[in-house]
Amino acid sequence: LKKQREIASLISKYDYLIENNNRRIAILEEMAQSLYREWFVKFCYPGHENQKLVESPLGLIPEGWEVESASQVININPRTTLKADGENPFISMSCLSENSMVIDGIESKKGNSGAKFINRDTLFSRITPCLQNGKIGFAQFLNSEHPVGFGSTEFIVFRQTEKLSAEFIYLLSRTKSFRENAIQSMTGASGRQRVQNECFSSFHLAVPPADVMHEFTAIVAPLFKSIYNLSERNSNLKKQRDMLLPKLISGSITI
Repeated sequence: LKKQREIASLISKYDYLIENNNRRIAILEEMAQSLYREWFVKFCYPGHENQKLVESPLGLIPEGWEVESASQVININPRTTLKADGENPFISMSCLSENSMVIDGIESKKGNSGAKFINRDTLFSRITPCLQNGKIGFAQFLNSEHPVGFGSTEFIVFRQTEKLSAEFIYLLSRTKSFRENAIQSMTGASGRQRVQNECFSSFHLAVPPADVMHEFTAIVAPLFKSIYNLSERNSNLKKQRDMLLPKLISGSITI
């Protein structure tokens, strides 16, 4: 019994660190989303006091901003080349979180069939109920050896453009209005309905001037990086814990 308590105490320390990192991830994600709402929903960005609001199809927006459809300012399902030979990073739908950008449980698979993406692409689930549940990810794990990954055919890939940064696009994709527009376009058999790509042509947003976009991205990009670093730390902690537990139970190592 004493040994069991000692093992439980040690493992609980790993669990505490993992849970603490998850709380920090949630705080950082909310900080990024709050900044997005302040700047691009409430239009309370630095210098907005000197900006005149003008009428637009979306209502009042800052002068100099443009109303564009999402399909005009997001690169949707961009053509991305990935050789079929050898193994490549693969993401299934289960790898996406319902409430954060973190992508977990990445596999290595042969082939290239499915959605292809690079770092800083947003992976947007197209199928019910995954989209309703909030399964949306932001790729940050690829490296120079494997610069392109692939995943489920049920992903829509969003890539940055000259007008919208990758971080802005991810935060936009998590907004209620963007997701609801996509959900309303779903067609197909009950339980297996899918988003129609045409819906992004009917979703309009106020696009800021380049200097505002650059300033916003410079502030939120470090938050995205911190979230990735914390998620990597959690992956390592989980591996250590899962490797340690059977050895402690079997007695091959002692506390």
